[in-house]
Amino acid sequence: MDRRILPEIFLEKLKEMNLTQLGDALAEGEPCVSVRLNVSKNVSAAEVPEICAEVPWCRNGFYLDRRPRFTFDPLLHQGGYYVQEASSMFHSHVVSQLCKDSGLPLRVLDSCAAPGGKTTAAIDSLPEGSLTVANEYVPSRAAVLRENLIKWSSPFTVVTRGDTAAFRRLKNSFDMIIADVPCSGEGMMRKDPEAIAQWSEGLVSECAERQWMIISNLWPSLKPGGFLIYSTCTFNRLENEEMVSRIIEELGAESVAVDVDPEWGIAPGISTPHHCYRFMPDRLKGEGLFVAVVRKEGEWKPFSPDTPARHQKAKGKGKSGRTQIPKEASGWIDSLWAEKVTLYAENDRISAFPAAHMDLLGKLKGEIDVIHEGIPLATVKGRDLIPSQPLALSPLLSQSAFPTADISRDEALAYLSGDAVTLPDDTPCGFVLLRYSGRPLGFVKNLGRRSNNLYPAPWRIKSKL
Repeated sequence: MDRRILPEIFLEKLKEMNLTQLGDALAEGEPCVSVRLNVSKNVSAAEVPEICAEVPWCRNGFYLDRRPRFTFDPLLHQGGYYVQEASSMFHSHVVSQLCKDSGLPLRVLDSCAAPGGKTTAAIDSLPEGSLTVANEYVPSRAAVLRENLIKWSSPFTVVTRGDTAAFRRLKNSFDMIIADVPCSGEGMMRKDPEAIAQWSEGLVSECAERQWMIISNLWPSLKPGGFLIYSTCTFNRLENEEMVSRIIEELGAESVAVDVDPEWGIAPGISTPHHCYRFMPDRLKGEGLFVAVVRKEGEWKPFSPDTPARHQKAKGKGKSGRTQIPKEASGWIDSLWAEKVTLYAENDRISAFPAAHMDLLGKLKGEIDVIHEGIPLATVKGRDLIPSQPLALSPLLSQSAFPTADISRDEALAYLSGDAVTLPDDTPCGFVLLRYSGRPLGFVKNLGRRSNNLYPAPWRIKSKL
């Protein structure tokens, strides 16, 4: 490939930090491809094409020899793995480290979450029963975030859409906050030509101002004794070490160390006494990333779970006026989950949400736009109760609730494209759960001679193999 032309001022800044070799790696190196497996779905490395090596700092992360056409792998749409840059998988290691002494359920906010890589990494690393709230400001990115988290299939998830200022009013609500803040994107220069084209000293300063505003918004919602994981995908000190120093000095935070293996190639912070971790592509197999952890002063206290009744009426009647939970919906939930979730109706939707966190869900709905919560089980349409795609992929689903039909890869791709799927003649009429490679894929409604495809239209594959 031709050598990338990087901004001269940017290269001078790297030289001032003794990072000349980093500049060469950004100009000439090739980005790698990596995926992280979904541990909750028992996906093995053998099921993902092109896997060649493990990501050292992530037990479920793997490098690939080349980039396959992920769109045409049904396992991706089933939430079996997430395509994520290797350096960013470090968040799974950090969250595991911070949780190892507690073991208690936590409430975590991923404040700038789209498209969902760090959120799903946190979900897999948190103690059982923990709740993750993932927020995104940009509506189109929030929609992608929602889709990715539904496919990852954790019931302990909320997706919100809005400005981080809303979290100022949710004081002392979260045990941990992940803030992968918008930045100047210097670490993405190997992957994204736009990162090179848009870079300027003015952009760096503008990003630093926005980062401080975001952290100032989030800080009141962090509990005393709670952790803030601050990260960027850039290299300059203004957005990295200097921002960490400002958080510590102005907000009274404490720097927290994370255990790392020297063989991983992670560099320390530059000209700082605080614990900082730099991922630089001249030292390791990954793109640019900066991570630091700080702790809010004060004594940490775990939340006290609420235990409301399993069946709960919606707070308002909504446009349909429906407040009763159809008995049919209760039968769709696996018995292992029956006492862990609250069922409720809002408008024409029946949902299940972890009972222990219903109080926080109510507070969130009072302050910010909630676009996904727990597991939406079904939609009421006339006399029909239509099972949802989130239910199909969820661990809540009772495997005996619906007749099933196993389909081939070609049939799976046709289904994911929105096409009709031909079912065996002996398939019962009504809602049928399609399975591919032994895992749920989605629902159809069998009408006898034909079946209606219920896969969500916005998620359908639009390109051709």
